[in-house]
Amino acid sequence: MSKNSEIMREITPLSPEESFLVFDRVKKNFDFPLHYHPEVELNFIQKGKGVRRIVGDHVGEVGNIELVLIGPNLPHSWSDYRCKSKRIHEITVQFSADFFDQSFLKKRLLKPINDMYRESIRGILFSEEVAEKVKEPLMSLTKVSGFESFSLMMNILNELATSTNQTHLSSYSIDNETFVDEDDMKLIYDYLHSNFERKVTLDEIANHVNMSIVTFNRFIKKRTGKTFINYLNEIRVSYAARWLIEKDMSISEIAYKCGFNNIANFNKIFKTLKKCTPSEFRNQFTGIKKIE
Repeated sequence: MSKNSEIMREITPLSPEESFLVFDRVKKNFDFPLHYHPEVELNFIQKGKGVRRIVGDHVGEVGNIELVLIGPNLPHSWSDYRCKSKRIHEITVQFSADFFDQSFLKKRLLKPINDMYRESIRGILFSEEVAEKVKEPLMSLTKVSGFESFSLMMNILNELATSTNQTHLSSYSIDNETFVDEDDMKLIYDYLHSNFERKVTLDEIANHVNMSIVTFNRFIKKRTGKTFINYLNEIRVSYAARWLIEKDMSISEIAYKCGFNNIANFNKIFKTLKKCTPSEFRNQFTGIKKIE
């Protein structure tokens, strides 16, 4: 995420000596503006039905209970919207920027947690069943300290990492995706993010990674679960969604700047991926509190 001047960079209270901090509070409303920070954040909300959730380019509504993992530098905020409750229970855990870089987390035993961390760059919404399951352990975090709190936190992370029905909230990550340096997927990723504004042919991208078209098609499908054109369109739409939020540009300007050759095709693909039109998407962010 480029550091947009309208999105606040939050300075968290974590000190260099702390692995994570836990905030457990009952509040009447949400009033913190759209913001980001390099720390990973786990956010639990109960009795907040109707609260509006913003994570990257995702907009959604909170149910009776929810649990979301926010990756580093991913813009996010919650606002009252349709919520009637005046006793919203929120538990927030903020992890130090280097918590998930510790060598022991690279071990095979903890691979699910490390994988979850990498996926968090898009934001992860866990099922209500999982949120209910970890509710008591999360509440217990404020009552323990030292190694006991660390052990409890690792159990919670493992429970989340091995859970099913996880939902990625934001569309394909723009800046934060990571690959092994020598990986062909990184070459593809970097090339497409540098050239998505123009026409990129299948032959061109296959040549770029020294593959035949048949081999490339098989490779991209295996690594992304998508065809090349669908993968490229996801990248284009993720930029479009970001610019619809951040930039004062017309929808047609954004469409052409993102590599779509006509507005009708852009609208169709955008609606397929985002489940709403570009204008409807932009309107959802109208009134979102930002720092000017």
